[in-house]
Amino acid sequence: MKTMGKDIFALVDKYNKALPRYTSYPTAPQFSSSFSGEDYRKWLSEVGNQEGLSLYFHIPYCEKLCWFCGCHTKITTRYQPIQSYLEQLITEIKLVTENLPRKMSVAHIHFGGGSPNILQKKDFAYLMSSIKKSFSFSEAIEIAVEIDPRTTSLEFIQSMAQSGVNRVSMGVQDFSSKVQEAINRVQPYDLTKNVIDMLRQNGIDRINVDLMYGLPHQTVESIVESVDLAMRLEPNRVTLFGYAHVPWMKKHQRLIPDSSLPGPHFRWELSTAASQRLAHHGYQPLGIDHFVQTDDDMYLALKEKRLHRNFQGYTTDTAPTLLGFGSSAIGQLPQGYAQNTANWKEYQAAIESGTLPVAKGIAVVKDDIVRREVINQLMCYLEVDIPTICRKFAVAPEYFSYELSLLDEMIHDGIITLKEGRVIISPEMRSFVRAVCSKFDGYLTVKKNRHAQLI
Repeated sequence: MKTMGKDIFALVDKYNKALPRYTSYPTAPQFSSSFSGEDYRKWLSEVGNQEGLSLYFHIPYCEKLCWFCGCHTKITTRYQPIQSYLEQLITEIKLVTENLPRKMSVAHIHFGGGSPNILQKKDFAYLMSSIKKSFSFSEAIEIAVEIDPRTTSLEFIQSMAQSGVNRVSMGVQDFSSKVQEAINRVQPYDLTKNVIDMLRQNGIDRINVDLMYGLPHQTVESIVESVDLAMRLEPNRVTLFGYAHVPWMKKHQRLIPDSSLPGPHFRWELSTAASQRLAHHGYQPLGIDHFVQTDDDMYLALKEKRLHRNFQGYTTDTAPTLLGFGSSAIGQLPQGYAQNTANWKEYQAAIESGTLPVAKGIAVVKDDIVRREVINQLMCYLEVDIPTICRKFAVAPEYFSYELSLLDEMIHDGIITLKEGRVIISPEMRSFVRAVCSKFDGYLTVKKNRHAQLI
C-alpha cells in the first residue's frame, strides 16, 4: 500500500513501537508512590479563587466481563459491594471539599467505569444530589455518563435525565456477531438502537459511540458495515480506538487468542477503512481517534484551537483543575497529577480513616508544562509552532533544538514537514502522531509491554 509515494506498511513496521497515549504529560508510568494524600491535600487548599473545576467519578463495577476490556473494573452479581463503594465515594467527596478554599463552580462532570449504569436509579440520584450539595453547577454544565447498553434500563435513563445528564457515551466496538462472541460482548444492533431511542425520548440527545479496530475476526467489509450501522444511530461523536492487547496487564485478555488478532498491517487497513467510511458519512476527523459532526462543539473547539486532551480523551473542557473521585481515578491540578489507589481494600481503609486515598502522583516542573503544551497541540491539531511555544513560556529559542533534530527521519518518510520551527503532521499520517510526540517526551524510555502499540 502506497501513501504519498511511501510504502505505508514499511512505515508501520518502522514506527510501530509501544508508546504512551499522551492523555497526560508526564504520563502515568512517571507517577511516584512517594506522593501522598497530604501532598494532594495541600494542592487542594491552593486552588485559585477564579478557577473552575471539572469532576471525574470512577464506578469500577460491571455485570459482565468484556474480554477486550483494559479498564479498572470488577465483575459482580451482587449489589452490596456497589452500595458500599457508593458510600465511600460520597465520603471522599466530603474529604476533598473540606480541603478546597470554598464551594467551587463546576462546568464538566464525567462518570466512567466500569459501567456507571450499574448503579440503581435511586443511588445515581443520591450521588448526583451529594455532588450538587458540595459544588456549584455552572449554567452550561455538561454531565456525561458512560453506559453499557446491554444493562441500561429505562429507569436509569430517567434518573440520568432528572439529574441533569446531557451527554452519554456508549461502547459498541463492532456490530458483527462473530466479533462480539469472540470478545464476550454480544450486543445486537436493535438493542443499542432501543437504548439510544430511549435516551433521546428522555431529552438526552448528545450521544457518543465507541467503535474499535484490531479485534478478532474483523474484516474490512465487517468494520465498514459496523460503521454504516453506527451511522444509522446518528451519534454526535464517534471514537475509533485501536484494541490494546495487553494480557500481561489484563489477564482476562488471554481469553482472546493471539492467533485470532490482526497484525499491524491489517490493523492499519481496518483503521483506514473505518476512518474513510466515517468521512464518507460526513464526520470530521479530530486528533488520533475522534470523529465529530460539524455542528458539534468539539469541532468548533478544534477550529478555534480550544481543544484539550485528558484522561477521558479529547475534550472542550478548559478548567485548569480536574478532580478524580473513586478507586484508580486521576486528578489533574496546576501543580501536577494525583491518582487514587486502584485497590478497593486500600481505598476503603483510607476513606474510613479520613485520609485521601491517593496512591501516587507527580508534581510538574516548568519543563513538563512546556513539553505538555507541545504534545497537547500535536495530539489535538497535528501541528505545533515551536517558536511560539518558546515565546509563550519564556524559554530560549533553541529550547527544542535537539528534539527538532530528531525529526529528520520523519521528514524524509513524509510523516511531517518542518518549516521555521513549525511541525506539521500530514493528515493521512495522523496515526503516527504519538511517535512524533515521543520525540518531545523528556522521560520516555521505550520498554517492552509498558504501553500499547502505535497502530
